[in-house]
Amino acid sequence: MDENNVKILLAEDDENLGSLLREYLIAKSFKTNLFVNGELALAGFKKEKYDICILDVMMPKMDGFTLAREIRKINVNVPFIFLTAKSLKDDVIEGFSLGADDYMTKPFSMEELLFRIKAILRRSNHNNNSESNEKYIVGEYEFDSQKQILKHADKEQKLTTKESDLLKLLCNNMNNVLERNFALKTIWQEDSYFNARSMDVYITKLRKYLKEDSSIQILNIHGKGYKLIV
Repeated sequence: MDENNVKILLAEDDENLGSLLREYLIAKSFKTNLFVNGELALAGFKKEKYDICILDVMMPKMDGFTLAREIRKINVNVPFIFLTAKSLKDDVIEGFSLGADDYMTKPFSMEELLFRIKAILRRSNHNNNSESNEKYIVGEYEFDSQKQILKHADKEQKLTTKESDLLKLLCNNMNNVLERNFALKTIWQEDSYFNARSMDVYITKLRKYLKEDSSIQILNIHGKGYKLIV
């Protein structure tokens, strides 16, 4: 993806920080629109196509988590990063459960934010251009990893990018152990506590999606990772 064509939605109610971030990202050749509350950000998202969203958690009128839920109703695949002054683990887990690609606690360096944006865009671009196996049969389910759709009978479940990436790794290692560290470094690029908790959330969601077929299990393999058994 050409960074000069990347458009970023930035939702931040702190005017000083928001302006600094916007100017920095524009200086790095990203087209960036700043919104000072969640309602304005949602209205802006509906009007234009964005490649990535950076959302402050604590905002007036509509908080970042609510905004993320509304964005997901419009576009299930657009990646987003949460910004927060909090460091509570529950907040981090809630953010990842909404499909967040990353989570940064204030204060943070702009260089680190730029690094994470570029890493997310590289992953998204790689997923869009992948020529590897795209369709899998998982028990009674059909999984199309390119379209990110899990189908059972006449029902279809649209998956987020991370849900699809994780299920694809599990399918590629079906009936074998998917090593936890490998999955974390492949999808999240980093084996950290918060990323590991995020992956646990996604495993729980995948189990829920696959529950209609009792012959399917995703097992926790203590000290190693996960195993998709069919």
